[in-house]
Amino acid sequence: MSGKLIDDDQPIAEINIIPFVDIILVILIIFMVTAPFIVKTGFSLDLPKASSSQSIKDAKINITINVNGEVLLNGDTFDITKMEDHLKNNNMKPDDTQVVISADKNVLHGKVISIINTVKAVGLTKVAIATKKSN
Repeated sequence: MSGKLIDDDQPIAEINIIPFVDIILVILIIFMVTAPFIVKTGFSLDLPKASSSQSIKDAKINITINVNGEVLLNGDTFDITKMEDHLKNNNMKPDDTQVVISADKNVLHGKVISIINTVKAVGLTKVAIATKKSN
């Protein structure tokens, strides 16, 4: 006989990892299902339309303003005064840094102007406003 004789008096020397693998797979599935809800999403914006819009490549700084006036700087929420301090501390070259401002079409004009003034006060001069291409 080529079987293994089991002695009941001996302790079990093997670990059964199948239940462990099952638990890990369930945790992986839960993570994969919930991950899209955990990811921080930006604002949904209704950008103004312009027939003269052009695409911009390599924008280093993206500023987003939603209809409620909340401001995001590269995905993080900022107050205008804190945003100015943050931009000053980044040590970016003003000639090489492109700033794109994406504001909802219903945002007050004064809010966009104050953001532009803040960006220019730091010394950044390449400022663009995001629009949708109109047909």
